[in-house]
Amino acid sequence: MRSARLVRLVPGGLDQLATQFSAELPRPDVVFDEAKAMRSLAANAINFGSGYHDIVRKEPGMSGARSMHWRLMRYVDATGPLDSARLQQITVEDASQIFGQELDGDAVEQLMGRFATALNDLGEFIDQNAGSAYEVLQRCDHSAVSLARHLAEMPFYRDVETYRDQPVSFFKRAQITPADLFRQGLWEFSDLCELTAFADNLVPHVLRLDGAIEVDDETVQSIDRGDRLEPGSAVEVELRAAAVVAVEELVARINHPDVWPMHVDQWLWERGGGVRYKSVRRPRSRSVFY
Repeated sequence: MRSARLVRLVPGGLDQLATQFSAELPRPDVVFDEAKAMRSLAANAINFGSGYHDIVRKEPGMSGARSMHWRLMRYVDATGPLDSARLQQITVEDASQIFGQELDGDAVEQLMGRFATALNDLGEFIDQNAGSAYEVLQRCDHSAVSLARHLAEMPFYRDVETYRDQPVSFFKRAQITPADLFRQGLWEFSDLCELTAFADNLVPHVLRLDGAIEVDDETVQSIDRGDRLEPGSAVEVELRAAAVVAVEELVARINHPDVWPMHVDQWLWERGGGVRYKSVRRPRSRSVFY
């Protein structure tokens, strides 16, 4: 962010936003359940595609992300628990049926193909780890960071871009996976406070509208027109990087030992569901990472 040209943090806006933070910080009782853990891992495997959500068929009153999640859960409820073998057998045609999308020979079909690949990769990954979600988690020794690094062995989790010849690591879904497992009461982690924000397209959108980051006028006009950002482009990387750094700044300003980046990130993401934020076009990029 110190070398960013198109996006910058606004200290006064961060100060004001930090005073508004209010979120429940539950610590659930942890009871492992293999079927539920597999559902959680699968849901995170397809937790991307925000750049397609303006064209996919959604459930009434649901966002694209919530629609895809709801349809995957409905499929599992109807067909039984997932395992590694089932995941590896899912085709693009299956994805079309699971997620309620037509294979249009264009962008939506591309997304269904990417969903199928993501689920296939997860099935293979689990097979390589003794064939169960339990063994995957056991091998991480209750470390969220270790699980994130482990998940990043899969291509669609290897969320690293190049900016001015330097690698910029985001690992959005690799990090949100242990956070979700913890929130769902499925696994205990000792180092959740070390996770960064889960950089997507919505959090920087919220931060911009709340005056915590500024984006250059030409980029804002492009977003307002509905132009898609090129994955890995300077502006796409700067927006996501700004979200990560801004959340760290907000955590420092809130200054509470039990408030971590994952809490502030979730608060901002849920804030983005408000009418004010939905009424303004957000940045979109057709990426497999968010």
